[in-house]
Amino acid sequence: MSLDPRASKLARRALVLIILAACVLAAGSWRFYSNTWDEPEHLAAGIELLDRGKYEYDTEHPPLGRVFLAIGPYLAGARSFGTPPPEGTPEGLHILYSKGAYWRDLTLARLGMLPFLALLLYATWLWARRLLPSEGAALLAVVLVVSVPPVLGHAALASLDVAAAATTLLALYALQCWMVSAQLRDAIFFGLASGVAVVTKFSSVPFIGVSLIVLSLTHWLALRRQGSAATVPAAALPAADLPVASLADPAPTWGRRAAGLALAALVGLAPIWLAYGPRVADPAGVAFRFNWAVSYLLAQHGLAHGFGVLLSHLWLPRELKDLVNGIVAVEAHNGSGHLSYLLGQTRLTGWWYFYLVALAVKTPIPLLIAGPIGLVGLALRGFRQGDAWALAPLTVVVAILVFASAVSHINIGVRHILIVYPFLALGAADLTVRAWGALRGPSAASAASTIAAPARNDDFSTLVRQIPNYRLKDLLNFRTLGVAALLAALLWQLSPLWRAWPDYLPYFNEAVRHPERVLVDSDLDWGQDLHRLEVRVAELGIGHLSLAYRGTADLRRERLPQVYVLPPRERVTGWVAVSQLARTRNPSDYGWLDAYTPVERIGKTIDLYYIP
Repeated sequence: MSLDPRASKLARRALVLIILAACVLAAGSWRFYSNTWDEPEHLAAGIELLDRGKYEYDTEHPPLGRVFLAIGPYLAGARSFGTPPPEGTPEGLHILYSKGAYWRDLTLARLGMLPFLALLLYATWLWARRLLPSEGAALLAVVLVVSVPPVLGHAALASLDVAAAATTLLALYALQCWMVSAQLRDAIFFGLASGVAVVTKFSSVPFIGVSLIVLSLTHWLALRRQGSAATVPAAALPAADLPVASLADPAPTWGRRAAGLALAALVGLAPIWLAYGPRVADPAGVAFRFNWAVSYLLAQHGLAHGFGVLLSHLWLPRELKDLVNGIVAVEAHNGSGHLSYLLGQTRLTGWWYFYLVALAVKTPIPLLIAGPIGLVGLALRGFRQGDAWALAPLTVVVAILVFASAVSHINIGVRHILIVYPFLALGAADLTVRAWGALRGPSAASAASTIAAPARNDDFSTLVRQIPNYRLKDLLNFRTLGVAALLAALLWQLSPLWRAWPDYLPYFNEAVRHPERVLVDSDLDWGQDLHRLEVRVAELGIGHLSLAYRGTADLRRERLPQVYVLPPRERVTGWVAVSQLARTRNPSDYGWLDAYTPVERIGKTIDLYYIP
C-alpha cells in the first residue's frame, strides 16, 4: 500500500465523508418506521441502568450497546417506571408513550447506534489497509460495506446487531495483529477490544473463540510456508501508521504466546467491570440469577455440566456472576429454540442452512458473487506467499458460518451474522482492483505503448508483422467491454442505496420476487410499518379496521381508527390489514385472505384488503 502522506490524508478525509454519508442514509428510515420488535426492551434496560443503577430486563444481552441507545432519551428526560422484570417490553413502551414524546425518544435511541456504524466502517478500513494494495482499494471495501442494505437497515434501529458486528470485527483485527506480532501491546489491544465486544453482545464470545482457533492454525500454516520465519506481508503498514498493530516477531515461543493470551484475558476484564460494575447493590437478585444459571448448567450433559460443577464451587465477583448469567441465558434460549420461518415452513429449532439462505437472498448479487471469489483468491495468494493476513478473512468467514449453521437454533435474521459482510467486502474489493489491473494489464498496455512510441523503420515493420491490426483492435475492444462490465457491476452493487431507500431493512435481492415466501422475522417484517399504516388509513378515511399485526407497538396508544384485533381463522368484512409476520406464524391462521386481492401493500410488510 502506498505510504504517500498526501494520499493517506486524502483517503482519511474520504473515509470520514463515506461514514457520514452512511449515517445519513441509515437515518433516512427513522421518520417512516415505528418501533421494531426489540427496541422497547433494549431502551428499557438502558434507561433502568442509567436511572436506577439496576440491570434486570432481558439479561441475555449485555449493557454496553443498550447504554449507548439510552443516553439520548435519558438526557431528554426519559426515566424508568420500575415495571417488574424480567420482561422489559412493557417498560420500554411506557417510556416511549407516557410523555407524548414517542418519536423524539425513539429517534434519540436510534441515534445512539450510529457510532457503532462508524466503528464498523473504520474497522473495515483497518482490515482493508492491511490486505489491499492501495488507499483507494481500502476505500472501495468500505463503500461496499455501506452498499449492503441489511447493514444500513439495522444500523438505523435501536438494536444491538450492528454494534455487535462492529466491536467483534475490531476484536478480530486486534486478534490478527497479535497473532502476527506476538507483542504484548497487541495482546492488550486484543483484550480490550474483546472485552468491549463481549459486553456489547454475547454472540461475540463464540465468534471470537472460533476465530482464535482458526487464526492460530492459519498463522502456523503461514509460518510453515515461510520456512518457520514469520515476515511482514508486503501490504502491511509500519507500526507507526496504525494504532497498536506491530511488526511480526520472528518465531515467538509458546510461552510468550501463552503469556500474551493470559494478559489479553486479564485486560478484557476491564470493559466487563466497567459495564457491569457501577450498580446499585442487589445481592439477592444477583444470587438468584447466578444460581439459576448454575442450576441450568448442572441439568445439562458433558462440558456444560462440568462447567456448572466448577461454578458451584468457585467464588466469583458480582460482575462476573452477572456476565455468567447472561451467557447462560443465551445458551438456554438457544437450547429451547425460537420459532423461525424459512421457505414457507416454521420450526422451533431452526435449519442448518438458514444463514446460507439468508445471505443468498439478502446480499446484493454482485457482492454475493465477487465476495467469496475474492476471499478464495486472497487465501490462495496467502497460502502461496505464507501471508497470514491474506489467509485470515476466508478462514474467519468459514468458521463463523460453520458455527452459526451447526449450533444456532435462533434463526431469526441475517442480522446475527452481519460480521460476515465486511469480509465479503474485502474479498470483492480485492477482486475488483485485480480485475481492473488485469484490464490495464501489461500485455495490452505494452502493445499499445509500443504502437504509440517512435520507432525506426525496421522496428516498425517488425511490429507490424508481429501484431496485426485486427488483433490490437480485438484487444482494445476486450478491454473496453471489460471496463464497462466492471463499472456496471459496481453500479449494480451500489444501486440499492437509492432503489431500496428508505427500506434497507426489508431489502431482498433481485433473485427473490416474493420475499414473504422466503424469510420474514427481522429480515422483512419486524413490525416497522405500523406508522405507515396509520398514515394511509387516515388518507383513506377508514373508520373501522380489522388488524392482524405482530409487533410490540401499543395499538391502544397509536393514532389508529377503531381497531378490531383480528384473531386467527375468523372471517370478517370491511377493511382488513394483515402483516407478513402474522401470516407466517401459522399459514392457516389468515389463509382465508388468499381468496382476495389486496387493495395495496403498506410499506413492504402490511397488506390492506377491503372485504365486501
